[in-house]
Amino acid sequence: MSHETSSGGLGTLQPHNPGGLAGSAPSGMLGEREVVRNTGKQAIISFLGSQTCYSVLRASGKVVVFDTRIPIQLAFYALVEHDMQAAPLWDPKGCQFVGILTVTDFIDVLRYYRDTGADVLTLASRSIADIFADEVILNSVLKKNPPRHYADGESGTGADQHSAFMSVDADATLDKACRLLHDQTMDFLPVMLPSDMRVLATITYTCVLEHLVSNFREQRRLFDDTIYDLGIGTYGEDVVVAYPNQTLHEVLHTLHLHGLSAVPVIDETTKKIRGVYSRSDITFLTKASDAEDAVSNLNLTLEVLMAQQRTDVTTPDALHTCSTRHTLQSVFEYFAQWKFNRLICVDEEERVVGVVSARDLVAYFM
Repeated sequence: MSHETSSGGLGTLQPHNPGGLAGSAPSGMLGEREVVRNTGKQAIISFLGSQTCYSVLRASGKVVVFDTRIPIQLAFYALVEHDMQAAPLWDPKGCQFVGILTVTDFIDVLRYYRDTGADVLTLASRSIADIFADEVILNSVLKKNPPRHYADGESGTGADQHSAFMSVDADATLDKACRLLHDQTMDFLPVMLPSDMRVLATITYTCVLEHLVSNFREQRRLFDDTIYDLGIGTYGEDVVVAYPNQTLHEVLHTLHLHGLSAVPVIDETTKKIRGVYSRSDITFLTKASDAEDAVSNLNLTLEVLMAQQRTDVTTPDALHTCSTRHTLQSVFEYFAQWKFNRLICVDEEERVVGVVSARDLVAYFM
């Protein structure tokens, strides 16, 4: 983003003393500050309204679509092989898209098998349609928001309740796509070619922010308020954390209960940040020899899993930190460099005080 800024640029976004959180402005300036904030919001909204979903598509890329009749275990390993987080589901019987399968869906299915003691070897033969037509599974670990539910491509059982497939046309505005993501609490939004019902890609909050910081131009200083003052993110006692000695199963259950995609991992004694664990982390799966081994790995502690994580690659789920004094402008600049999914706000002692996600940043302008 080519804004004038007093933040010092990307290189200075490092943990430092938030000084007890940013102070309030003199009363005479509150009206002016609110005008600047609203002007900044309108500038971003206008930009998103002028851009189509076509604009965020990569010049070259791939899209994986799954037939609902294939085994869910096979589909998962296909996602891993193609380094993808989600894929649309096609029901050949109804000749329509009926949902999205994500890496975390398969992890949730494994959680169900662990909790119930069911024979996990049956996953090798159970189709995607079979799994998501199973009301017992849907009502336990897979119970999610309506847009993430699935239609039954075979018998029709539960189709009315779970058939919502949300998508957006490629020529729709980014503003419309963002509002759909936000209002429907979605993580992935398929982009469709209207002429032939083809899925071109899936949009995420991170995709939108990447396009925004690369193409939005504004010379006025509209984003110099701190993320804390703007209310962007979650702070204080509302922040959910995990500890290294907790099992993966315990942490996944916590994430599910709170509807979170990731959680900061802190030292139980010092409360200092140790890392971040994301539901999309499949380290425990890639280390497993089969489905039974994968279910067994749910009993591993975060300490063990974090030691196994790859450190030779850059991922949006890697740990990135900031302080509550960082401005929205500086966070945008930092995102332009690292393309993160979230920032962990820490104090001068590296203790967690907040979390700011890509979803939070986009939601601020909605």
